[in-house]
Amino acid sequence: MQVTIDRNSGYCFGVEFAIKMAEDEMQNSDQLYCLGDIVHNDMEVKRLREKGLVVIDRDQLQELTNCKVLIRAHGEPPETYRTAIENNIELIDASCPVVLKLQNRVKNAFDKMERENGQIVIYGKKGHAEVIGLTGQTLEKAVVVMEDSDLEKIDYGRPVTLFSQTTKSTKGFYDLSKKIEDKIKSAKGELTELDFNANDSICRQVSNREPQLKKFAQESDVILFVSGKKSSNGKALYQICLGENPKSYFIENETELDPEWFSVEYKIGICGATSTPMWLMEQVKSYVESLEENMLHA
Repeated sequence: MQVTIDRNSGYCFGVEFAIKMAEDEMQNSDQLYCLGDIVHNDMEVKRLREKGLVVIDRDQLQELTNCKVLIRAHGEPPETYRTAIENNIELIDASCPVVLKLQNRVKNAFDKMERENGQIVIYGKKGHAEVIGLTGQTLEKAVVVMEDSDLEKIDYGRPVTLFSQTTKSTKGFYDLSKKIEDKIKSAKGELTELDFNANDSICRQVSNREPQLKKFAQESDVILFVSGKKSSNGKALYQICLGENPKSYFIENETELDPEWFSVEYKIGICGATSTPMWLMEQVKSYVESLEENMLHA
């Protein structure tokens, strides 16, 4: 059995940077608060909790004073920064630079749309941490869409500026953009630059993984996709694998493996989301190799 980890998988720059900031800060203090899970991976959250990282929600943030709070890579809305000033909270800001740049673009586009009676539309998951940060730039006026049914929320008689959550599928974004274009044409009879402005704001570190992952999935007999169940990026990338290789399995850790999936002559590929730590994929690899030992001696 040949077991290979996809070296293009694992943390993106933003997540890696946030985790390093958390670990560096915890070397000097017993406790650090983090607003939401630092990464959508329960195994990594547990590892950092044991080092002193305490996950809080927005309601708990309101009650804290005179402490340090980490902002994770997903970014935060302006309201979080206001709360920090009012409560004398020192923010350790690990917002991803790609997300911060997008927040700024959304804010500028929103100001323009307000003058032109237009709308900001965000392709993303409602309630996702990054999307909360983006809608916060628009006084919560942005329309968040992900499914076809969400398209009904848009007023096609008014100008639309479209952005995407940075971790969404490139194909999904362009499919959605085309549907919005068609609906504006139906409503107005034509489409001008003033009517619709689509901004592909998907992180290239994320989108570039899709072609690499397709190739990796094709080269293996079985794919083990390791990801937290809450990871939007994980769900999207797993579908890429499944499209190329029907023997692709979504697992959170090695305890979810089924020996029936394997044969000694198989090539096993292990890959993961931008929120999957390399140590976890290595752990899965070791476990698969131990299964091979059992097969050979059965």
